[in-house]
Amino acid sequence: MMKWKKYWIDITGIIVAVCIATGVFAVSFFNILSAKELDDDREVERLYPREPLIDSVCPNINFVVDSLCRIIDPAHSLDVFMHELEMLLSGKDTVVNIVHLGDSHVQAGFYSGQVMRMLQEVFGNAGRGWISPLKLAKINEPKDYDITSNIKNWEIGRCIQREPLCPLGPGAMGIRTQSDEVGFTVRIAPVNGTGYAFNQLILYRDNEAVPMLPACRDTVAVDICWGHETGMPGVVTDTFRMAAEVDEMQLLATPRDSASGSAGRQLPANANCYYGFSLANGRPGVLYHAVGQNGAMFMNYSRPEYVRQLALFKPSLLIITLGTNESFAGSRFRSEQFVLQMDSFIRLANHYLPHTAILITTPAESFRRVQRQHERNRNIGKIATAIRDYAEKEGLACFDLYGATGGANSCEKWGKANLLGRDRVHYSIDGYHEQGKLLYKALVRLKLNQQNEAYGGI
Repeated sequence: MMKWKKYWIDITGIIVAVCIATGVFAVSFFNILSAKELDDDREVERLYPREPLIDSVCPNINFVVDSLCRIIDPAHSLDVFMHELEMLLSGKDTVVNIVHLGDSHVQAGFYSGQVMRMLQEVFGNAGRGWISPLKLAKINEPKDYDITSNIKNWEIGRCIQREPLCPLGPGAMGIRTQSDEVGFTVRIAPVNGTGYAFNQLILYRDNEAVPMLPACRDTVAVDICWGHETGMPGVVTDTFRMAAEVDEMQLLATPRDSASGSAGRQLPANANCYYGFSLANGRPGVLYHAVGQNGAMFMNYSRPEYVRQLALFKPSLLIITLGTNESFAGSRFRSEQFVLQMDSFIRLANHYLPHTAILITTPAESFRRVQRQHERNRNIGKIATAIRDYAEKEGLACFDLYGATGGANSCEKWGKANLLGRDRVHYSIDGYHEQGKLLYKALVRLKLNQQNEAYGGI
């Protein structure tokens, strides 16, 4: 196994000896350190320039309610997160992790991807973050990456299953095979993934799954750390650090211990269960982990063993985009029941992510199909009201996407502007991009408001 190691010359001892010999140790050494710190600061500014934060987003639609494009946070629950963004603006070498949890609106990657890119343009791009093997599970995947495998038939576990067929990882899904000859290829898409080359890849897998080796280790220096304990039962991580950024990495299974022999050997129950990857580039900025599952509702994520895994991302902020699927209950929908389901998840999140700020969003209005006809889904408005009221009661930050996109009857306007998908429940790519702009704009406005308050309202 080839490992990448860094070597450097420690010149501190040389400097100290010279300074002592000349009798100017204290002054000279202090000046040297000060000059080095200044050079380091200038290097950070050169490599990671930050423009002044301004509210410059102009939606391309005229029916957005600009006055509602804001985050309501009377309890100042996002203050710590905003301070971390301020550290990035000031040029600090740090990474701020955000988890965006949701349903199909998030899984497609257009809405969350727009927010991710806009935040990274201002605060720094630390990498692509979490990516799930969604295509291998035979469901749609964001267009800025590809995960392929030599294994074609996987057992699929998803959070929307009453009893998942295999364990769930941080992406609320898992894929499993009984074959030991597993291979993955992780690739950043040439056009849609521009800017997301990586020099660190983390593989999340079950502790019984066979570890991986990079196929490129003979041509690219790679430092490998296998089976890092995460503190989560059953979940381990393998970390691969490359000497240079790459757009693609192929991973191949390592042979299991051959001493016991493989013929007729009984594999563990969770043999070769894999969950996904996280990609980073080693630079300061925002690392945005979008986790979405088609059909997901609050109750699907409300599993203690799952919510605690979100802590693996070390999120400073958890954005929750749910509610659309609950609205399809039709006349059976009850706001009280929805609030109980929402509260169950929030309590788990507060317990397992005590240092993570929570931003809950309302869903934008859409249609539902009734007797071969599309009609406005009136339950969306009820859900938006329930979310706003709950957030106010519990002191949570809330972004009212429902109100900002026009509120009641707004889906008619989105449809006429060709911003809805063909099913009239989802949105077009442009529609999701417009909604992403609104969430980004609301976050920026909150940051600017805090800056104004800090300077006495100037």
